[in-house]
Amino acid sequence: MTTLFQSEIQSLPLLFRGKVRDVYDLGRELLIVTTDRLSAFDVILPDPIPEKGRVLTQVTNFWMERFKNVVPNHASQTKLSDVIGDPNLFEILKERTVIAKKAKPLLVECVVRGYLIGSGWKDYQKTGVVCGIKLPADLKLASKLPEPLFTPSSKAEIGAHDENISFDRVSDFVGHDMAQKLRDVSLKLYVEGAQHAASRGILMADTKFEFGLVDGELTLIDEVMTPDSSRFWPASEYREGISPPSFDKQFVRDYLETLDWNKTTPGPHLPADVIAKTSKKYLEALRILTSL
Repeated sequence: MTTLFQSEIQSLPLLFRGKVRDVYDLGRELLIVTTDRLSAFDVILPDPIPEKGRVLTQVTNFWMERFKNVVPNHASQTKLSDVIGDPNLFEILKERTVIAKKAKPLLVECVVRGYLIGSGWKDYQKTGVVCGIKLPADLKLASKLPEPLFTPSSKAEIGAHDENISFDRVSDFVGHDMAQKLRDVSLKLYVEGAQHAASRGILMADTKFEFGLVDGELTLIDEVMTPDSSRFWPASEYREGISPPSFDKQFVRDYLETLDWNKTTPGPHLPADVIAKTSKKYLEALRILTSL
């Protein structure tokens, strides 16, 4: 088992290192390495989670293949072996790397919520509203929403926090027609993905998508319905009024909430048992969702 906190590909120009991904320039395409870094509250933590990058890559590939007739995605036909000749480096990268078409990112996090949790719950407690949408007055923590909601957020720089925004603000960013398309596609993907997850005994509480334009066409990019971008709950343990146990990094968030930490860089180190349990949860989500 190889744990990778940061990739080093000397033969390719590094474009940037994100919270989790290292992105290299291939000219018309990108080589994207998903590391085992973990971010929480938009801060990169100092300890990697073994197998995390492999899980995120395989889960994303599963969903992108499943949704390819709903919306185009960034997957390229170029093979990793066409780009990486070093056999040792190839072995490190092969299960955690994708080669993607270059896209012009749309700077909106397309969040869809099926349940009231996280920042949506906090906003609801204060105002009864989430992203400009008025909700019933009697909802509890983790309540199932009357229908899935498109609740977008701004896309923050590394170290900054995403902020929930209204649909009108999305329209200001990308135009009304594109905002409608983002909302419609995001809701369709969520509903189809949540139905599949439910058939495997998992509730998808919420998830977020990212989109870009490839030759002017709306394209699904980045990661899709992974344990990093979604909240997955075992259906058998769900009930209203509590934050249900999960298959995702909510386990780490819950631990961090017990610390005296102001949610700014540098992030705290994680205990060995939290790292091991988090890795196990990621692997379990991969197995249940994809049968891999």
